Amino acid sequence: MDFDQMTIELLPDGTLKTTTDEISPANHDGAESFLRNVAKLAGGETTREARKDVNHAHVHAHEHGHTHQH
Repeated sequence: MDFDQMTIELLPDGTLKTTTDEISPANHDGAESFLRNVAKLAGGETTREARKDVNHAHVHAHEHGHTHQH
């Protein structure tokens, strides 16, 4: 697995699908801001799903406009 990489796909139904690898603490805020802006500009419904193939554990010291499912 790589760190700090995002893959953005345009699905046949027009849905934008973003898959992220583990994001380093130094880039986490920037990645969150980027994803929020993409969602805002794209409009429509936004959902997030935790990847089952990634061991996801970290501590937050800031506020988000969403929740994480761990």
